[in-house]
Amino acid sequence: MSVNSEAKIATADALTLLLHNQHALAAAIEKVTKWLSENGVGNVAANAMTAMETLDTNAQGITDAIMRLRL
Repeated sequence: MSVNSEAKIATADALTLLLHNQHALAAAIEKVTKWLSENGVGNVAANAMTAMETLDTNAQGITDAIMRLRL
């Protein structure tokens, strides 16, 4: 296996771990957002929703990069 291939695999593996972290953070923020909404802190919940949207967008970018590296 070439050094370039090994570097691509290592990079894809690292990005995969980051993607798992993205998903875990999104799940945690979703739970906090639900609690905030239920407890009358709607403006903070709206900010949390914005953070979740950013995580989703970035997760898609990471997924795309992983797929390109694994080709």
